[in-house]
This record gives sequence, structure tokens and C-alpha cells, in this order.
Amino acid sequence: MCVYRVLFSSSLLGDITQKGYEKKRAKLLGPFLPQITSVVLALSDIQQQASSGPTSGEASRDCSPEAPGPSSSSGGRRNRSGGARDDRYRSDIHTEAVQAALAKHKEEKMALPMPTKRRSAFVQSPVENCTPPDTSSASEDEGSLRRQAALSAVLAQSLQSPDYWINRSVQSSSTSSSTSSSTSSTLSHGENKTPTSALADILASTRIENSVPPDVTSSTPERRSRVDSRVDLPPNAMPRGMPRGQSRTSMLDTTADGVPVNSRVSTKIQQLLNTLKRPKRPPLSDFFLDDSEEIVEVPQPDPNTPRPEGRQIIPVKGEPLGVVSNWPPALQAALARWGASQAKSPALTTLDVTGKPLYTLTYGKLWSRSLKLAYTLLNKLGTKNEPVLRPGDRVALVYPNTDPAMFWVAFYGCLLAEVIPVPIEVPLSRQDAGSLQIGFLLGSCGVGLALTSEICLKGLPKTPQGEIMQFKGWPRMKWVVTDTKYLTKPSKDWQPHIPTANTDTAYIEYKASKEGTVMGVAVSKIALLTHCQALTQACNYCEGETLVNVLDCKKDMGLWHGVLTSVMNRIHTITVPYAVMKACPMSWVQRVHIHKARVAVVKCRDLHWAMMAHRDQRDTNLSSIRMLIVADGANPWSVSSCDAFLNVFQSHGLKPEVICPCASSPEALTVAIRRPGARGTALPARAILSMGGLSHGVIRVNTEDKNSALTVQDVGHVMPGALMCIVKPDGPPQLCKTDEIGEIVLNSRAGGTMYYGLPGVTKNTFEVIPVNQAGAPMGDIPFTRTGLLGFVGPGSLVFVVGKNEGLLTVSGRRHNADDLVATALAVEPVKTVYRGRIAVFSVTVFYDERIVIVAEQRPDASEEDSFQWMSRVLQAIDGIHQVGLYCLALVPANMLPFGVGPASIMVGNLVAGNRMAQAAGRELGVVEEEGLVRKHQFLSEALQWRAQSDPDHVLYVLLNAKGAAVCTATCLQLHKRAEKITSALMERGGLNTGDNVVLLYPPGIDLIAAFYGCLYAGVIPVTVRPPHPQNLAATLPTVRMIMDVSKAACILTTQPLMRILRSREAAASVNVKTWPTIIDTDDLPRRRPPQLYKPPTAEMLAYLDFSVSTTGMLTGVKMSHSAISTLCRSIKLQCELYSSRQIAICLDPYCVFVYSGHQSILIPPMELELSLPLWLSTLSQYKIRDTFCSYSVMELCTKGLGTQTDSLKARGMNLSCVRSCVVIAEERPRLALTQSFSKLFKDLGLSPRAVSTAFGSRVNLAICLQGTAGPDPSTVYVDMKSLRHDRVRLVERGAPQSLPLMESGTILPGVRVIIVNPETRGPLGDSHLGEIWVQSPHSSSGYYTIYGEESLQADHFNTRLSFGEPHTLWARTGYLGFVKRTELLGSTGDRHDALFVVGQLDETLELRGLRYHPIDIETSVSRAHRSIAESAVFTWTNLLVVVAELAGSEQEALDLVPLVTNVVLEEHHLIVGVVVIVDPGVIPINSRGEKQRMHLRDSFLADQLDPIYVAYNM
Repeated sequence: MCVYRVLFSSSLLGDITQKGYEKKRAKLLGPFLPQITSVVLALSDIQQQASSGPTSGEASRDCSPEAPGPSSSSGGRRNRSGGARDDRYRSDIHTEAVQAALAKHKEEKMALPMPTKRRSAFVQSPVENCTPPDTSSASEDEGSLRRQAALSAVLAQSLQSPDYWINRSVQSSSTSSSTSSSTSSTLSHGENKTPTSALADILASTRIENSVPPDVTSSTPERRSRVDSRVDLPPNAMPRGMPRGQSRTSMLDTTADGVPVNSRVSTKIQQLLNTLKRPKRPPLSDFFLDDSEEIVEVPQPDPNTPRPEGRQIIPVKGEPLGVVSNWPPALQAALARWGASQAKSPALTTLDVTGKPLYTLTYGKLWSRSLKLAYTLLNKLGTKNEPVLRPGDRVALVYPNTDPAMFWVAFYGCLLAEVIPVPIEVPLSRQDAGSLQIGFLLGSCGVGLALTSEICLKGLPKTPQGEIMQFKGWPRMKWVVTDTKYLTKPSKDWQPHIPTANTDTAYIEYKASKEGTVMGVAVSKIALLTHCQALTQACNYCEGETLVNVLDCKKDMGLWHGVLTSVMNRIHTITVPYAVMKACPMSWVQRVHIHKARVAVVKCRDLHWAMMAHRDQRDTNLSSIRMLIVADGANPWSVSSCDAFLNVFQSHGLKPEVICPCASSPEALTVAIRRPGARGTALPARAILSMGGLSHGVIRVNTEDKNSALTVQDVGHVMPGALMCIVKPDGPPQLCKTDEIGEIVLNSRAGGTMYYGLPGVTKNTFEVIPVNQAGAPMGDIPFTRTGLLGFVGPGSLVFVVGKNEGLLTVSGRRHNADDLVATALAVEPVKTVYRGRIAVFSVTVFYDERIVIVAEQRPDASEEDSFQWMSRVLQAIDGIHQVGLYCLALVPANMLPFGVGPASIMVGNLVAGNRMAQAAGRELGVVEEEGLVRKHQFLSEALQWRAQSDPDHVLYVLLNAKGAAVCTATCLQLHKRAEKITSALMERGGLNTGDNVVLLYPPGIDLIAAFYGCLYAGVIPVTVRPPHPQNLAATLPTVRMIMDVSKAACILTTQPLMRILRSREAAASVNVKTWPTIIDTDDLPRRRPPQLYKPPTAEMLAYLDFSVSTTGMLTGVKMSHSAISTLCRSIKLQCELYSSRQIAICLDPYCVFVYSGHQSILIPPMELELSLPLWLSTLSQYKIRDTFCSYSVMELCTKGLGTQTDSLKARGMNLSCVRSCVVIAEERPRLALTQSFSKLFKDLGLSPRAVSTAFGSRVNLAICLQGTAGPDPSTVYVDMKSLRHDRVRLVERGAPQSLPLMESGTILPGVRVIIVNPETRGPLGDSHLGEIWVQSPHSSSGYYTIYGEESLQADHFNTRLSFGEPHTLWARTGYLGFVKRTELLGSTGDRHDALFVVGQLDETLELRGLRYHPIDIETSVSRAHRSIAESAVFTWTNLLVVVAELAGSEQEALDLVPLVTNVVLEEHHLIVGVVVIVDPGVIPINSRGEKQRMHLRDSFLADQLDPIYVAYNM
């Protein structure tokens, strides 16, 4: 065991300086050399046999095992009894096609990736280009010095900082924000490799234990030239301890004597020996393959692609809706009529679980009970003056399918009371209620009361106190039991009001969208009546008939036929619930036989189940049926189901012409239905379509290969009184051609009217005006989108080939989820798939959709059967549909959601929680100085007004390292200096309004004066950090790049900096002759300048804010005058800042302007390097109440002054005056640092409640800021495992794998935030992780430029939600977070909504299909050893790279590697690919204290880190 322990701790192949070579060799290998020798000798014979073959690395690259062809023998098949649903999909045609496709694969080598059994394959990902250096980076000029000072205080030694990490050619570098790599099948993203070689690559990369260690030193000239074209390497940048000219050779699997080794133990030890023999450092360029262009290459259109050739389609009219004199004016009137005249006529018969009749409800009882319920709802639920329900209110109906009688009474009782029923499913558990998304439906419909039965109420989940549990995502509900004994008989003088049918909403039917959201389709009273009339005419219903209904009576065809139209025509309905069908599959056939039913409403599954169980009932007679309505007859498998059922039951009296498939949608209700034909008439013909044509959206009759054909049956003619068109499913609703597949749109009075409570989504669905090919509207008649894809065949017959929600577009070709399900189930699913339950959906991979199939596995299915089935499905779908699968997975039975279609199981966009995840600050209102706001609303005007009204008020005080005020600026002084700068700009710069001017100043009042001078002149200031005089080669190109990108027309700067810009040293880095006009503001004329003020407008740009994000993207955002003015007002209101107040700012004023008219004491962070106590002593001396700082400043004080609190207290430092200390940052709050700061300086009087954080982003500089009136910041603990799955699960403090998160501050006034699924752009629920979107009047106007990524970031501003509030414009912050409603009360008295920031979306690491946040891994690494001063992580070709700064002796570098790998493995379950130990100060940190991981990654790839030690575990 000790040998394996050594191998585990030493298996990271790496480099070491010569100093530690002998120590490592003696320490690790000395005790084990005898054992190693014996192992090598014992295996020598076997290894000699293997030496004749290729090395393991060559074998894994060049040889891939041929996948065995799938077995077609039937000897292994076991006959299983009936009861499974999957055979309903079977058809001889489809099965024959699948078998032919499978047989084709027997003769050739397997060309598709076989399913893998829980193994991961590493595929090289596209590697990003180098990023430009951060304009606010402080790695050399400020950040490194600051961090060196902090480390000096701790270690009492001077630490060296590298001066060349940023030395690169920034003019030609391009940025990238992606840090994640997706592992995908080769077939998924169109690489130019054969599937066999791609499979070999995948298999080769999985054999890590026998692979050859990578040669990471030598670089081919071609690859080296690619790197050199992007990065300027220092000429003398040789690694320490590595002589020139040495390179690492590829290590073969041989011992030191040349004997090949195949044993895992021997190989590992030999690799370690070879490593120690040659302690050299490899460059990484050999393994840096930039294949992003190949991956995202858009395929060129095929010239042979079939295109529609027919003429433009003509709208199809249904038969006129007949006018019958005795039609009732409303459905309630029909019930009243039958309840009075036909009281004893049966209306409904219910069955027990065994399929026997349980109860018969007559029309008289239905009328009387509905009357009682309506009276009770209107008169007995509240007081006379304050009733609980009023006409038009929405009421939820919660009844199980096994109790249809109670549902009927509740539904008609609501209609009589003129309240709107909303039938929903019964929640079986709290989680079930959330997963079905009913809460969003109830919330959007404003439902507050639920009707249910006594039995159902007892079965609902309860709290320990016996109350109904608050279901996940539901609004608070009041429950009313509607059993007869709880109802009140109405008084004799009370009669319900039954108005003539109008456009008021009659009921709301729920519908699950493609994204999983449940919406309510409102059906008006006139639409309800017209739909019943149209169904009566189309189905030729007669009074007194018997109907067998097998469908859910709460929605769709089960509701329309079995509850509504049946009452219209006094039909006797026999309901067969789903539970009865499972126990007795023949029950509905028996009911038809016993009651001589004339009509039956079923689904394909019911035909299949009856066909499977018909052997037990040989005396059934179905000759009485005149119409067998197949509700899902539009699906591709309905043909085979109908044919098979007819083949079995035709001998039992079933007539072929009675089978009537139909098409329907929740929005348009019934779209088309086949009318029952006369006996002996010819059946409608089938359409045999080419699958290839369908994938391109055109209709082509299949005449060549019957294996790639789709047989569809018609669904009859369009409904009476309706008008139908076919329009293109994407883009504008343009009319299709006659041979083109499109979406069916319908105009009819008998359809839904809107999505209740969602006006934005309603317009796109219910108010569609078709246009011709020229784009002109075809009249003004609005149509409703049905979501059905189809065409009109001969004789105006309607054919449906799929649903829009099941449409999957892969590489420009369209595939339907239902077709893929049918193909998958034709591959002998009986032994594998549980009840035929298969979900098909798509995921986005490399800018294109990829298909995923998830099937439920039978509990008794063997692993071999399942594996064979998956292999055959891959082949069948490739052979028939010509498309590869991205993922095929089997999950346990009953794991897929119930009640949604195959394409509705899209991951994400599930609106759960009891409320939408959104929060808002208080109203911005008007600040106190109304005159200032009304007359001087912009910053430049405010300064002029203050210079007149209060000229001697001190606005700014600049301190030096000794705490002395070196410069002050009153309102008048700042105004005059700004005027002089304006005059110099106009006279010497020759600028026009709107030109960009670069401000190149150190932090101070000169910068502020130049800023306001630009505002006065009407030009746009661009603040840029000046280059560091001692490191011009690294920092000056950054300045030049921003000047070029911003197209600056002039530079304002000081005399010393102007000399630097024109110096010889600068000429070595940039072309100094091409600088724009440089104006020195140190020598301005003393004469009074002329009045040159140019007043701005609200939309004019105030300034450009250039910065490099932590992902390495250089962006310039535009801030308008109205936005910056509103920002100052918002901060002023939040922090209660007035002109008499003082605040201390220890920040660089390059990106964050928080000045509002109060007195600001400016403490340049650079001064803290000379005097650590400067900031805290200033707070104590001036008795500052509010201060702003960065994490760098806080960390500097924590490390440097943490042990000096006693001496500081002795000198009289007192921080009890500090009310708020706000950390300005664009990241997750560093809870450990803020808590340490509070605890360390608690003895100085600092209140633990004073420290808080702020949050802003590039799109909005200030979103959250802890103010004076809000509650204290909240802290929650979340489960890290759930966080990796993009879920938030709150746990208790101290729970295993818990992560503390602190609220990012109170949301500023005028700001709204919402949590959105970043992929589907749909809003999420409370406590759900998603992207933070913001809406605010001080949001940035947009990007001025994005260095390298313009197209990808175009939608960061002015984007819209996919549903909910589609008209509201939002800005995407790019940060993941969640909103949680706390128990604390805000300033308005309402419960406080806390925003928690988790991390930046672009910075997350996607490894093994999970999302990791770098800060979590870095926290674990930093805790691993006391000598780790700082750490950073990033990914490189699917490997995790950890860079750790060593703050101790170099001898400790060897000890850090196993500690780092172990802690990451134990806490995050990740294997570290590369560990790099570096000197302190190497990890770049910007001025806000944020790590620049992309810069670090670029330096790593360019081999510029100069590490102490590198360990590889490839």
C-alpha cells in the first residue's frame, strides 16, 4: 500500500529546479527502490512480448478497437406479457425501415460512437486567443507593490515581482471571454474527421494510465510561429535552473535498461524516474491547438437542397357553421333546459378501480348541485358587504381524474356563478407542485381560491399542524370543499344570471410550453358555445347518444367532448379514468360493448392497450360505434396504432370508416377532424413523404428508399366556420407554398382568445396576420398559431407532420421529436424502454442545436439488452434521419416528468418558487434640492450652480502618505480650472463636440478638473491609467491600444507624463510620432478664459469607461449625461449624502465616480504602500461616517495592520464613527475577508455592521450599495454540489459542502433586477440560480467598442425576456446569482429581497458537465498550506490548472503539489491537471483587487510565468 501511496502523491510529472532535485529523489524514491526492481524483473518476460508492438502512446493514437456490430439474433429475446405502452408506436413499415437500416450497418464497420458506461472522454477544446492587458491592472505599477507591501508585513522580506508578464504585442491580440470547454461527440460539431478516427481519438484520450507523458518542450516551427505572432517573448526569459538548448524527449514505456514496461505500477515509477533524471521545464505550445474556427465553421448550403416549387397557398375554408333555431344562448342555458325537462336522463357514469360502474349522475342532479355551489360561492364565503368571490374572479379546480362527477359540478357551478374556473392537476407533493409549474399559472391568473372534494383535501400534503402545505411556487390559497353536505340550498327567489354568450372569459385551460412554463389559455363564452356547436356539426352528435371518454376530463378533447359538448346535446358520458385503464386495459372496450356506445374518444395508447389485452375478451362487439375519435391522430405513430387496432377488432364489428383522427391545440382548440364516412366508402389515402424533404421543410413523395419514408394519415377537414392558412414557422408569418411544410394558423370564433395575464406573449400567438411573399398583409383578419406543422393535401384534407415545440434544427435541417421517438421505439423497445416513455430535446453546442434522447429503462432490463438497444438506436437514427445524436441516456423508471410532451422537457426555464425572482430598489423620486434637479440636472450644470451659490464649499481634499492635505478644491476653484482646461481644448486641440479626449493623470484633483473641463467643452473624456515609468514596455502599449480603440482626438496630461510619452524609452514600445495632440494642463494661461460652455442634452455621452474584465475582455461602455446624473442622485438618496457630509474614498477614480456634491477626501491607494495606516487614521482623524474602498485596500490593512491594533489604539485611533464601509467590486462578496477585517479592528471601535459590499458591472456601474435605511446584509449557506448543477439549495450553517454567501448590498433606488435563465431567457423563481438582468435609468448606453468580440456581446443591452414582460428592456450583467426574499423588513415596510452574486458567467469552469466557480477552488487551495500566499485557477484543454504563489522557502514547493491536488480532489471532486508554483506577485490583480485569470492563462500558454516548479498530470 505504501508504494501506491507514493505513486499517488508523486504521479504528477513535472519540473523542478536543480536546488530541489536531490531532495526529491532521496525523499521519494529511496525507501522503494528494492520493491521497484523486483516488480520490473518479475514482469520482464511479458514486457518483452509487448515491446515488438507500438508504444502505448502510438497505440492509443492510431488504433481504435472496432466496435462489434449489433447482434440481430432473436435467441436472446424473452417474451414479456402485455401491459407496456411501447407497442402502440409500432408499425410494420417503420419496423421494416429500422431493420433495413440496422442490417446495412452489419456489413460495414461501426461508424458511430458506441455508448460509454460512465466514463469521461477528454476532447481538446478551442483555446482562446491572448487577451489585452488590463487598463486598470496593478500587477506592476500598483497592485504588485501593494501586495508586496502586504506580504512584507507578514513575511518581513522583500519579494520580487516579475516585470514581463504583460510584455506582449497588444495591438494584434484579440480577447476571449470563454473559459469553458465542452466535451462533445465528433459527429456533433462537424469536424473533418471520419467517425472511426474520432472514436479512436476519444478512446485514446481516456486511457490515461497507459498513455505516454506528453512532450511539452519541443515546439514545431509552425506552432512556434503562431505563438510568436501573438506574443512577444522576452529575449532573456529562460527558466530558472534550466540550461539553454535542453529539451524534454518523449518518454517511452521502458525501464532504465530499455525493457518495455506494461505494468501500471512499473510505468508510473519509471515515468517518475525519467522525470527526475531530466529536471527540465517543457513549453506548452505543442499541445495548444486552436481549432475554434474549425468547430464553429458554418456549413455551406447544399445546392441540391430541395426547395418548394408550388404556388402560394390559398386559405382553406371550413364548411359554414349551421344555424339551428333551438341552439341555447349559452351552455348554462342548455344545462338548465335538460335539468328541468330531462331530469332523470343520465349525464355521467363513473367507474371504480376495477372498471365497474360506480355512480351515475343525472342531469337533474347535475343542475341542482351546480346551482347550490354557485349560490354558496357568491353568498356564503364572505360577508354581504365583502364577498370573497365576485363575478370574473378566477378559481382553481383541484379534483383527481377518478372523481369526474365532482369536477362536473364544480365546473358548471363556476359558470353559473360567473366566476372563471381554472382546472389544474392535483399536487401529490410539495415538490410535485413545483415541478409541474402550476404556481406560475396560478400567479399569472391571479387565483386565490381553490375548490376541491373532501377526499382530495384529506389526501393533500399537510404541515405538522394539519394545515394544507404551502406548495412550491403557489400563491397563498383558500381551500373550499364542494361536497353536497357543505353546500347551501339557494333561496326560492334566487336565480343564477345566465347572460347570452359574450366575449368575457368562460374558463382557462392550462398549457405547458416548450420551455416547461405552464400558461393559461383563456376561452371566451362565445368561443365555448361556438366550439360546442362546431363539434356537434362535425361529429353529427345527436340527443341521447352514449359517449365513452378515456381522456382527462379537465383539458383538451376530454373536456371539449366529454364535459361541454355532451351537455349541449344531452349525451350520456361514461368516463374511464387513467387508473382504471392501468388495472383493466379493456375497460373502455367493455363499456362500448355493454352500453352500445356510439362515440368513443381515445388516444393511441388506449388502442394499443386494448389490442394487447383483447385475447381475454373474445365476445366484445364494437359494431355500435359510429365514430372512434383518436385525439392524438396527428402523431406519426398514429397510423400504425390505428391500423393494428383495426386489424384486431375488425372481426369484432369495428368498421374502418369510423376511425376519425383529429388535430387540436390548446390555443385554437379543435383544428380539424375526420368526419365519419358512410359504410363502404373508400378510405382516405395515406401520404408517403420523404424524410429528407421533410427535414428541409418541403413535401416530396418518397419513391426511392422506403426506409427513409414517413407515412402520415390525414386528420380530416378544417372545422366548420373556420379559415385555415399555412405560414412559415420562423420569422414573419409568410404564407407557404403548396408543397411546403409550415405552421397551421386558424381564424375561428371557436378558439382561445389569449394567454391570461401575459399580454406580450398573447400578441405573437393570437393576433397573427399572414403576409404574402412581398410582405404585404393578407387582409386584417387575425389568425391564431396552433403550433402544428403540416400541409393541405388533395381535397383540402389536412395533414399534420409534427409540432412546432418538437422541432429540432440541426445544421440547417429540421427534425421532429415525434419522428425520432417513433424511430427509437421501433428498435425492439419491449426489453428496454419502460412504457414507451422517451423524451427528445435539443441542447446548444457550438452555436448549433444537438439532439438528446432520454428514455426510461425498465426495472428488469439487463445491462446487455440496454447497451444493445442504445447501439441500435444510434445506428437507426443515423440511417433513417441522417442525423447524429449528441447524447442517448437511460434513466430509471418514472424519472421523466409527467404531463408534458417530449419536447417540453427542456432543461432550464422552469419557473418555480412562490414568486418571480425579481427585486427592486425604492422609487428614485426627487432629491431634496428641487431647484438643483429642475434647473441643474447634469453634472456640469450642477458644478456651475454650486460655484455661484456656494463658491467656498470644499468639494475635494487630496491627502499624501503623511495624511497631510496636499491639494484642495472648492466649488469655485474647480469650476475655474475646468474653464481653463475647456479654453485650452478649444484653442490648442481644435476639437468638435462629441470628440473623445484621453485623460492621462495619476489619481488626484487634476483628473477631476480635466473631467469637468471636457464636460464644459462638450467633448467626451476617456480616463486611462498612466503608464508606469519603470515598466513602459508592458504598460505603454495598453495606453496606446485604448487610444486607438477610442479614436481619441487629443490627450490631456501633466508635464512629466508628456515627457514620458515622447521619450526614447517609449519609442521602443510604440510609435511616438503618431500620438494625437498632447495638451499639458500644468501650464495653463492665467488670463480669464472666454465663456465656451456647451450645454449637454440627456442623450449625449458624458464619458467613456474603458476597462478589462476579469475574463480579459477590453470594453468601453458609454455613459450618458442623464445616466451619470441619475447615478449620483441614486447614490445620494441611498447613502443620505448632503453637502455638509464628508466621505473618504480610497479608490482609483478611473472607473467608479461616486461624487455627488458632498466633501470627498481622496486617499490614493498608492500612498498606502508608503503608509499602511493612512486610510484608517484618516477615518479616525476626520470622524468619517461613510467610506469607500476596494478589496485590495482592505486586504492590505488586514495583513499589514492586523497585528498592530494595540499600537494603533494607543495612538488614539478610533473607528467608532464609521457607519458604513463599502467595498466597491464586480464580484462575489469576499465574506472571509470582510469578516476578518471587522474582527481585527473591532478593538478600535469598528462596528461589525459597518462593513458591506457593493455590486456593479459593465452594463450598470452601481446595482447594489448598502445604504443607511436598509436592513443589514443577509448571509445564507448554499450546497456547493447543487451549485455545480446551477441550482440553489439552502442548507444550515456548518453543513458539509456548504458555502456561505453574503448579500451584495441593498438595491439602489430606481433599479430593478430579475433572475433569468441565460439560455432560454425566461424568468426564474425565487432562490433559483440564473443570470442577473438589470433595468435602471443609470444603465450604460451600450458598448463603445468591444475589443475582438463585437458580435457576441451585441445583446448585452436592450434585451428582452422570452416571456413574462417581453416589452421591458433589460441589460445583461453576465453574472450568476439569485434573489431570496428574507424575513427582514426594508425601508418601505415590505419584506426585503436580497440579491446574492455567485460569480461571473463567462469566468466559470465547465468540467465534467458541471459548472465550477474559480473562487471556490482557489479558496480551498489557499487553505491547503500556510505558505500559499495567493492562488488562481483556469482551464486548459479540459484540464484544471492551479497556479499557487509560494510565500515561503523554495524547498517547500515540493510539498505543495500533493496538498493542492488532494484538497481539490476531496472538496471539489476534480483532478488537477497542472500545478504551477510561482513567486509572489505573479498572479495579476487589477486595481479593484480582482484576479485577471485570463492574463494569467495567456502567460501560462506563452511560457512566461517563470515558475519555481510545474507538475503535470496529463
